[in-house]
Amino acid sequence: MAVQQTRRVLAPSRDTRAEGESGAQQRNRQDEELQWRRLHSKDASAEQIANGLGWFSIGLGLTEIFAPKGLARFIGTEGKHTALIRMMGVREVLAGIGILTTRRPSGWVWARVAGDAVDLACLGVALMSEDSDKAKVCLATTAVAGVTALDIYDAQKLSARPGAHGGLAYAKAITLNRAPEEVYRFWRDFQNLPRFMNHLESVQVMDERRSHWVAKGPAGKSVEWDAEITNDRPNELIAWRSLEGSDVENYGTVRFKPAPGNRGTEVRVEVEYNPPGGALGAGVAKLFGEAPEQQIKDDLFRLKQVLETGEVVKSDASIHWGPHPAQPPARMG
Repeated sequence: MAVQQTRRVLAPSRDTRAEGESGAQQRNRQDEELQWRRLHSKDASAEQIANGLGWFSIGLGLTEIFAPKGLARFIGTEGKHTALIRMMGVREVLAGIGILTTRRPSGWVWARVAGDAVDLACLGVALMSEDSDKAKVCLATTAVAGVTALDIYDAQKLSARPGAHGGLAYAKAITLNRAPEEVYRFWRDFQNLPRFMNHLESVQVMDERRSHWVAKGPAGKSVEWDAEITNDRPNELIAWRSLEGSDVENYGTVRFKPAPGNRGTEVRVEVEYNPPGGALGAGVAKLFGEAPEQQIKDDLFRLKQVLETGEVVKSDASIHWGPHPAQPPARMG
């Protein structure tokens, strides 16, 4: 009898276990809800900033159209170049309308960034002019640079979807005329990756799950991180994450799926990372051709070339600075 009572005391009841499971499920739901709120609050914040930029753009544009001489004197150019200022005003009004009438106006905010670059170039010319008021032009340049930084920040936030870990997330896909087993085997040997990833300097395999990566960073600097494989399904999927202490926190997944009609393999890469300098740093990198989404796209084209032709085809006939990979016909996603 005593033994039975002891067993009843030590063994948790079904109700207790059910309450424990319910509590765990409730905590999971709360975590998911908090994450959803955090991610969507960032989206809402970016859209609020965009709305403010839209109204600012319209206000500035109307001033440039209807009072170009006064604005020119205000920024220190002595009332000159009124025709150019009116053209800039039209651009500003169109950008503002586009921002305010588009649900997710990343393209229009990037258009503002391009306009900011033109404005800064014009102010640079004015600064070198002997007829300009240098102090006023410098003040105007500082103000435009500040607005440019805000435009870049917001454009980057609107362009990139927030990832599960709070970073910036990107995804691209391509179809290769090779079997999934071959593509997986090539990718799984991480020392092959610098062959088609131009930004990678080296990958050193440390053991079955860990590796050390060195990549080219902004302004010619190198960034390094240790990564570990978090999921590995042969011929299907490889997932990884950077370890603590890395220069760039990043997460990623590459999936290998048979393409419809026995046309080879669809390779889909999903990457999430927290760039140095946050979204503003990522936006500046995008202006100089170092955006991660463009890197992923170019890397996948080079992967296609390596696996289908054995080498990366170079071409100088491009708008890019220096040689770049010739792009064969491919399906990108």
